Amino acid sequence: MDISLVIPLYNEHESLPELHDWIVKVMQQHNFSYEILFIDDGSKDNSWEVIETISKNNKSVKGIRFQRNYGKSPALHVGFEAAKGKVVITMDADLQDSPDEIPKLYNMIINQGFDVVSGWKQKRYDNTFTKNLPSKLYNYTNRLISGIKLHDMNCGLKAYKNKVVKSIEVYGEMHRFIPVMAKAAGFNKIGEKVVQHQARKYGVSKFGWNRFINGFLDLLTITFMSKFGKKPMHFFGLIGTLLFILGLGFSFYLGLSKLYHTFIIHKVARLITDRPSFYLALTCMIIGSMMFLAGFIGELILRNSTIRNNYLIEEKLNLND
Repeated sequence: MDISLVIPLYNEHESLPELHDWIVKVMQQHNFSYEILFIDDGSKDNSWEVIETISKNNKSVKGIRFQRNYGKSPALHVGFEAAKGKVVITMDADLQDSPDEIPKLYNMIINQGFDVVSGWKQKRYDNTFTKNLPSKLYNYTNRLISGIKLHDMNCGLKAYKNKVVKSIEVYGEMHRFIPVMAKAAGFNKIGEKVVQHQARKYGVSKFGWNRFINGFLDLLTITFMSKFGKKPMHFFGLIGTLLFILGLGFSFYLGLSKLYHTFIIHKVARLITDRPSFYLALTCMIIGSMMFLAGFIGELILRNSTIRNNYLIEEKLNLND
């Protein structure tokens, strides 16, 4: 199969028939073998009934329905698990992503060798204040922290090699950072394509301002986990050791200064406990010890974890599976 389309949705019954017809038209024009996976994230309208009707007339249409609303990441996760196509393409169900982009995205994966291709909505039809400005700040922070030079990491229109989506686990609200997760899994050829952005035709946006705050926190989480998830002592232990050494150095300085004033120049020195630097030294030593212990406890937990030795193996030679 050439393409698996994974489409999460929540209360989008008005747009589904039009989206389906548009996708089928593109697929037939380019002779793609395909499947459309509609993931109903607990819709309260009749979205599932629409999917059932469409699937009766097109056996390439498949559906998964959640009992309640879990969020976009769980929807993508189950969609990725079910996808069988060589190329997996995700898009939103609100008709703001154009299916006409599918052939070029497919070509970038198959013929240009990209692992991941992310859409870039260079020209948007969203409200400038509530969407464009926060989105630019959000993406700038992403590029700064992750090192992945994408202009629109949160764009729903993306294409992946099948083995990419089978190698990552999307959970929580991590769908915004699938390129970061793919890079952490060893898929480094990540590209970008300018895509057409459509004005919303039906319904209203399901996202609010809180996604930017949550997104930043999730980015810190995925960045930390990708670098130190299997070696927590390298992070906590390093910082803890440095802080402890800094505090110990201050303590030696204060002690030597007290002895110098008392026995060398015969002056009455201030009590060590009267000097602010004493409390700074004490704080550094306490925090340093706590950080070191946090790293040690993290290592103990990891050694007893069932996923401590889960590694992605690209290829095997002369080994029985």
